[in-house]
Amino acid sequence: MNIFVTGGTGLLGNTILRQLSPEGESLLSLVRTEPKAGVFEGIKTDFVRGDLGDVDAIEKAVQWADVVIHSAGLIHLGWRRREESFRVNRDGTATVVDACLKHQRKLVHIGAVNCLALGSIDQIADETTPLDHAGGQVPCSYVDSKRAGLMEVRRGVSEGLNAILMHPGFMLGPWDWKPSSGRMMVEVARSWKPLAPSGGCSLCDSRDVATTVVHSLRMDVESGREYILAGHNLTYLDLWQRMAEHMEARKPVMKAGPIQLMLAAGAGELWSGLTSRFGIQEPDINSAAVRMSRQIHWYDSSRAQAELGYQFRDAEVTLSDAANWLRGNSSTSSEG
Repeated sequence: MNIFVTGGTGLLGNTILRQLSPEGESLLSLVRTEPKAGVFEGIKTDFVRGDLGDVDAIEKAVQWADVVIHSAGLIHLGWRRREESFRVNRDGTATVVDACLKHQRKLVHIGAVNCLALGSIDQIADETTPLDHAGGQVPCSYVDSKRAGLMEVRRGVSEGLNAILMHPGFMLGPWDWKPSSGRMMVEVARSWKPLAPSGGCSLCDSRDVATTVVHSLRMDVESGREYILAGHNLTYLDLWQRMAEHMEARKPVMKAGPIQLMLAAGAGELWSGLTSRFGIQEPDINSAAVRMSRQIHWYDSSRAQAELGYQFRDAEVTLSDAANWLRGNSSTSSEG
C-alpha cells in the first residue's frame, strides 16, 4: 500500500510513520524543510518537499498514494496568528481534500476534540453532544481554524470523498519533537507552579491513537464517520501533580481560583499587547489559553472502542514514557 502522510515531524504523524514502517508499506512524508537529525531515524520513507499551501506537491503525492493520512496542523492557543492558523488548518486541509476527491483516494483526517463539543463534570462529551454544551469551546485561532478544516472534510464527504475523521484527546508520548502537548510537561518541570489550572482534559497516548489510525486503513468504515480517541479524564491538578512526579519536579498544591486565573489572563493580555507592537509572538499565557484551562475537556471514546477496537493504556505508562523521552529531546515549535 502507498501511504502519504502529512505532519510527519509532529507527535502523532511521526508515531504513525514508526508503526507503518516495519509493515513494509511504501511511505511518503511531506516536509517543509530539512528535518532535525533523528526525527525520521528508523523510518523508511521517501519525502516530498513543500507545505500544505503547495497545491502541485500535494496533488502529486496524493496521486501516488492509495491512502492519505492528514495529521499536519498548526497549534496556537491564543487570539493572534489567526490568519496563519486558517491558512494551515482550513486551507491546507481543503487542498488535501480536493486532491483526494480528484484522484479518488481514501483520507484519514486527524482533527481534535476541540473541533467538537465541550465536556463537563456532569456530562462527558461524545460525538453527538451539541456544540453549545457547557458554554462551548473558546473561539480562539486554533479552535476556529480546526473546525473550519473539519468542515472542509465534511464538504468533501458530501461530494463523494471516502474519509474517516479522528479526533484525539490530549496526547502525550515519545517522539514529540516540537514538542506540542509535551510542552506542558516541560513547563511543569521548568519551575515550581504551586497552582494548577482549574479545568481538566482527556489524556491519551499517541501510540494508541496511531495504532487505531493504522488499523483503520484496512477497515470498511462508513465515509464521514467521526471518532473521538481520548482516554483518562483528569483534572489539571491531578495531571500536573503526576507530570511533576514523573519529571522529578515539585508538585502543584491546589487548583487556581477565579482571581488567580483572572490575574494570569490579564497579565498575559498586557504582555501580549506590548509585544504585539514589536512583532513578538503572542505568549502562551493569554486570555484564550486561560479560559480553555478552566474548561472540562472530558470525552467518551466508546464509539471508537466498539467500532475500531481503540484501547488506551494506563496513564502512568504514558506519563513515564513521555517524561523519559522529553528529558533528552525538546524544542518549542508547534507546527507539525
